Amino acid sequence: MRSIPDDLRSHYLAMGWWSDESLGTILSRGLHEHADLGFHVHSKVRPYAGTLADVEMVARRLAAGLRARGVGPGDVIACQLPNWMEAAATFWASSILGAVVVPIVHFYGPKEVAFILADARPRVFVTAERHGRMTYDPAVSADVPIVGVVGSSFDGLLSDEPLEGVLDVDPGHAALIAYTSGTTSDPKGVVHTHQTLGFETRQQIANYQRDRGRQLNALPVGHFMGMLTAFLVPILEGTAVDLCDEWDPKVVIGLMDSDGVGFGGGPTYFVTSLLDHPDFRNDHLRYVSHIGLGGSTIPAAVTRRLTGLGITVTRAYGSTEHPSVTGTSGSAPEDKRLCTDGTPRTGVEIRLGDDGEVLSRGPDLCLGYTDEALTAGAFDDEGWYHTGDIGVIDADGYLSIIDRKSDMIIRGGENVSAAAVEEVLLTLPAVADAVVVSAPDPRLGERVAAVVRLRSGHPMPTMEDLRGHFRQSGVARQKWPEEIHEVEDFPRTASGKVQKHRVRELVARADQGWPIG
Repeated sequence: MRSIPDDLRSHYLAMGWWSDESLGTILSRGLHEHADLGFHVHSKVRPYAGTLADVEMVARRLAAGLRARGVGPGDVIACQLPNWMEAAATFWASSILGAVVVPIVHFYGPKEVAFILADARPRVFVTAERHGRMTYDPAVSADVPIVGVVGSSFDGLLSDEPLEGVLDVDPGHAALIAYTSGTTSDPKGVVHTHQTLGFETRQQIANYQRDRGRQLNALPVGHFMGMLTAFLVPILEGTAVDLCDEWDPKVVIGLMDSDGVGFGGGPTYFVTSLLDHPDFRNDHLRYVSHIGLGGSTIPAAVTRRLTGLGITVTRAYGSTEHPSVTGTSGSAPEDKRLCTDGTPRTGVEIRLGDDGEVLSRGPDLCLGYTDEALTAGAFDDEGWYHTGDIGVIDADGYLSIIDRKSDMIIRGGENVSAAAVEEVLLTLPAVADAVVVSAPDPRLGERVAAVVRLRSGHPMPTMEDLRGHFRQSGVARQKWPEEIHEVEDFPRTASGKVQKHRVRELVARADQGWPIG
């Protein structure tokens, strides 16, 4: 982990941005104050209806059961679950114990899960027997001492009596490790503390519309931000919890009609698919009156379309490492609000490097990575995080991200590592060289495009060939290429390095009907 400069640490504490409270303490107080609020999971396979107090009881029984098995402060608890009640119970139990929670996206395949479990070395792994494309493979968690599978062995981990209070832990220590794909082929473990998460939660609440009522949370809780907005933000804000375990616009519209549940935004795809659904009517607009967009590419055409419908649109820029860097407010000038990524959030500083790279630091910036080399490469001695994004800052202080130094593709809000996809492509006998880039997608923002150079005498793989190969490799489906192109060679620098920006341009031209070769 990196060393946080003393002047920054003192400043964050003096400003009240960091506190001496753990997540367990913060949660316990909020759950006590709002015990009677509802907790609903809108699911076809595992629906749930209860109160925050009901779910807290499950969490405290789980905490007691794990404590009896020797789990305590600093131990790691991994959780790969859909948006179910048991995911909340696991997160809350981890916080009560002072343990470090590792959320894992529920549709990650065995390759990604095996890497994460080997890297995080959890004492506990909580998962589900199956959900959608996910099926639990016991071999993946063979080295984890305690495993609870929802639908079979999870209930056996619950003690008859709940654990009272919370266990003491240093708020500056790790509270969560979020694994995210980036420029490396394997997921990166991003370490956040009780202090960074506590501040980020308050930061989120400060930027929400007041009196917004019940809001549906559709982001997977296996995502770091999905877990926070589902299981921490409502408790501090004092609002009910409403979850869905799959994105289905028809279901969302039905909840608007039956329960008056609103939707406040997320990746662009969620919003556009909702508005484009044939069941969406003008009277539903009151449930999406304020939309916050982030987590994926945000086309100006989308923000202007929403504005034309009378929706107040705001944008946000951040990452797993630094969740809330910049954002726009509802009162910002329209051109700034719709077409830039905003100004720095409370406590955040940004500057541009000589090459235009965005550097940031603030109270919600992570502690570093589980990989020491990655930490050393991304953070400097003054506490600045080198984001890998290229930006410009206008005269009014508004940031606009214009490019990425990294090879990450953001598909419908999901991070896809180009290097990870390239590795799998290179195991195909026909492929001599492979480059993976983003292609523009009107629905998802970006999609995965593969460009290959073939071995002599081998035919071009078909899309069906690719799907079968990636399926057999155990890679999550959102990483599968959605288009493939052939080239005799790639555009390269004088030193032989592939110029990926030019490959992206070629792919974009191909989508417009131009030959790529």
